[in-house]
Amino acid sequence: MPLTLTLEEQQMIREATERLRRRYEGQLNAETVERFVVDSVEQLSTRAKTTVWVPLLAERFAGDRLRALIRLESPTGLNPAVLFLCVHNAGRSQMAAGFMRHHAGDRIEVFSGGSEPSEALNRAVVEAMAEKGVDISHEIPQPWADEIVRAADVVVTMGCGDACPVYPGKRYIDWELDDPSGQPLSVVRPIRDEIERRVVALLEELAPA
Repeated sequence: MPLTLTLEEQQMIREATERLRRRYEGQLNAETVERFVVDSVEQLSTRAKTTVWVPLLAERFAGDRLRALIRLESPTGLNPAVLFLCVHNAGRSQMAAGFMRHHAGDRIEVFSGGSEPSEALNRAVVEAMAEKGVDISHEIPQPWADEIVRAADVVVTMGCGDACPVYPGKRYIDWELDDPSGQPLSVVRPIRDEIERRVVALLEELAPA
């Protein structure tokens, strides 16, 4: 059963909708933006245990879905897009997305998601990434969405197995990596470094400097 949003949270969502409308003005009409926000709120509040993060996450989730929709409607002349998927979107996929944004800049469109998103990021992962100069502390785990999977040129999966979405004709890469969940920083560091190595190699393949 969906959680009930407070009046303050409802107002925050209205403000988020307006920000997204302005961001995509000229690319998407206001009705499409509002529809995606409403649907994102419904999806998130259905699975959420608390509504605390729903307004912020709904804005990010809807924003990612709208970015993907624009790619689907304009499939030519775009930079490559990569979607990183794991179970909780709190560790491996967030590290991979953070490294890709850090190294690629605007050469790659980056998305991430999880089959069963956690409520918050793994703190050891956040600390490990900060050691490399990559700040992911403001990220929030979120689910994957149909538009995002279809818009990605490459889908990189990390431990989500059969729960990861499979679309015919889509390029998939599976990275077998240890799960950093519940691990101390000393264990997370080598996982982080291996993810960075693979991200850099993928970047050089998709968008050589």
